[in-house]
Amino acid sequence: MSKMTNYKMHDGMKQKVLVTGGTGYIGSHTVVELQAAGYEVVVVDNLSNSNADVIDNIEKVSGIRPAFEKVDCLDYAGLESVFAKHGGFQAIIHFAASKAVGESVQKPLLYYRNNIVSLINLLELMPKYGVGGIVFSSSCTVYGQPDELPVTEDAPIKKAESPYGNTKQINEEIIRDTVASGAPINAILLRYFNPIGAHPTALLGELPNGVPQNLVPYLTQTAIGIREKLSVFGDDYNTPDGSCVRDFINVVDLAKAHVVAIDRILRGGQKEKVEVFNIGTGKGVSVLELIHAFEKATGVKLNYQIVGRRAGDIEKVWANPERANTELGWKAGTSLEDTLLSAWNWQLKLRERGIQ
Repeated sequence: MSKMTNYKMHDGMKQKVLVTGGTGYIGSHTVVELQAAGYEVVVVDNLSNSNADVIDNIEKVSGIRPAFEKVDCLDYAGLESVFAKHGGFQAIIHFAASKAVGESVQKPLLYYRNNIVSLINLLELMPKYGVGGIVFSSSCTVYGQPDELPVTEDAPIKKAESPYGNTKQINEEIIRDTVASGAPINAILLRYFNPIGAHPTALLGELPNGVPQNLVPYLTQTAIGIREKLSVFGDDYNTPDGSCVRDFINVVDLAKAHVVAIDRILRGGQKEKVEVFNIGTGKGVSVLELIHAFEKATGVKLNYQIVGRRAGDIEKVWANPERANTELGWKAGTSLEDTLLSAWNWQLKLRERGIQ
């Protein structure tokens, strides 16, 4: 127990955080960073888009095995049993959600039920069990195509392009309304830009079920030969090289933003009961630039083709992360090349493990 001096103490014990969706891509990286910061973590996940062996890999990375409960956040009684069993949560980080934009258009009710009811269940249980803080996993999709770039947290919320995006907007409103009603809850909404990369150990990363919906897993699967070619949707946008521009953020940097958000809530550092922060690099990178950066970082040539535009794609968006930089003291620090190399090393490690 010699490490106890590094731990955040609360009545002589480590502070306990519930992480929903904690075996997922961003969730698993965040669990590791929370543990490194001295928090005790309990993970809830229904494993609908992840695997239980992620818990083993979290333990390999951090040396600490988080408690794990296989529970669906839609199951109120099951979720309540986690609060009752583990007790004493100081805060929650809520990742658990369905997240494929295209699928949400095909199955809107699934997305509205999964993403909204899970949050409502948590917000109902929090006061009952004395949990005062929640960090919510939101998205830059709430901005749509912003009127001004880089986009700040004060930019207007645009009509969502998909049911997935709409669930993020609705959940932000649900949190605001709940807090405004007098519920004893403090919240931080983190609007992520485009998380990519993997843990430097190559033990944690993005492992989509089936065909990847996100650019970088599709790119690495193409590079290793699982996919035949990568399609670039459009080269006729009003951008420097005609391809869409995004703000790609390293997943470990993103995970660390959750730790500082939890710190801020638990030490009473918030200026308002609900705060919003953009979590991005502040730099726009085009899809073609990303492909060339991957080739440069790894020495692997990619088979890609330009195809027509994809419905619902936003032309360009990147963050103004100043508020997170100054208020949270958080800054994205990992280079694009190092991030892409980590994604490639993860793909190589998956092949070693016989996955995909």
